[in-house]
Amino acid sequence: MKILISNDDGFQAPGIVALHRALQDIADVEVVAPEHNNSAKSNALTLHAPLYVHTAANGFRYVNGTPADCMHIALTGLLGYRPDLVVSGINNGANMGDDTIYSGTVGAAMEGFLFGVPAIAFSQVEKGWAELESAAQKAREIVGGLISQKLVGETPWLLNVNIPNRPLSQLKSLRLCRLGRRHAAERVITQDSPRGETMYWIGNAGLAKDDAEGTDFHATAQGHVAITPLKIDLTDHDKLGYWGQTVARLSGALPAGPDPDALAAQAAA
Repeated sequence: MKILISNDDGFQAPGIVALHRALQDIADVEVVAPEHNNSAKSNALTLHAPLYVHTAANGFRYVNGTPADCMHIALTGLLGYRPDLVVSGINNGANMGDDTIYSGTVGAAMEGFLFGVPAIAFSQVEKGWAELESAAQKAREIVGGLISQKLVGETPWLLNVNIPNRPLSQLKSLRLCRLGRRHAAERVITQDSPRGETMYWIGNAGLAKDDAEGTDFHATAQGHVAITPLKIDLTDHDKLGYWGQTVARLSGALPAGPDPDALAAQAAA
């Protein structure tokens, strides 16, 4: 069993060190991770600058690029073999709800999935690395369980896992969850630079908006480990019929639809 590990916090982050240590006795593990913190880089690839790969003293390889860059390079030539599993993390902070769109941790796992390799993104719910070893052991249990159930094979899948910052004995059972939703992000932060120019800093993520039972927010708040299967298809399948008629009208294949103002007036009458 060969596992490729990456993250978005950088190759020296405590999370990836703990994850590597936890998995190295159940598989051949190799690390290809960003040189520096690349949080919120999502699936970004570097297309207009060269990328370089270096090897750290502990054997980790690191790239001057994004998490997706790391996986892309590794899977298209650097490794020289196809890993059985891609594992990303452990991230310093939650990747729940809308976070998954922006997350570099999820982006690295997703890149593996796009290349046909099963992939998991692991995150701790709170920042600061509290109870990191417990999270690493829980990650090991999950990976080991998937291997023993022969779910790590040719068929790719993508899982997003969030682990509360609790001692291993206090972590509750795994919960299969849907993604919740956050409120809109907080306002942008502005400052004056030493040269008198305005600097803009992206505001903090919004608080949970949809944290109902069944969501990742609800499960982790109750102390459970939240597992959410993800997919890449962004097509709005429920609205294909609606937009099919609209496109037909735009192309002249169907007569224009009724006047919305006239329909509103009829309804009011």
